[in-house]
Amino acid sequence: MAAPKKKKNNVTKTKSNLKKLDYRANPTHSITPFLMFNANIEEVAKFYASVFKKSKIITANPMQGEFILNGQKFTAYNGGPEFKFTWGVSFMISVETQKEVDYYWNALLANGGKESMCGWLQDQFGMYWQVTPKILLQLISHKDPIKAERATQAMLKMKKIDIAILKEAVS
Repeated sequence: MAAPKKKKNNVTKTKSNLKKLDYRANPTHSITPFLMFNANIEEVAKFYASVFKKSKIITANPMQGEFILNGQKFTAYNGGPEFKFTWGVSFMISVETQKEVDYYWNALLANGGKESMCGWLQDQFGMYWQVTPKILLQLISHKDPIKAERATQAMLKMKKIDIAILKEAVS
């Protein structure tokens, strides 16, 4: 019996000789978020499918459903009022541009969502999201600690992240 072939890992070397992991979506995730809502799951699935352009509702009825948002599969169940989300678990949406920040921010706040701080919000169903431009993470972890601190202080004053203000803070 031949030994199984080893899968190539997605590790590449960077200029600083540190390993960098590249994420590649796997169509059959081995970990699927299972979300207990106090809401009609058919409405939940339709709302999220309307927000995320690369989405698919696999199945949905008022009690349970499965859907895919930007390549990530979710399972959802209507568990009743005793189930409430906290921001101890949230979903981070990684974006490139201010236009994308604005789009997700406004779409997820629709119908009664609530703004929080530092790019966090709670949608109408109580789920917590972080709308995070990649530049934010780069700037708050900048190799120059003064620039990193300026970016962090700018972020701490924001609700929705403003890329122009972040860039200005470190210039």
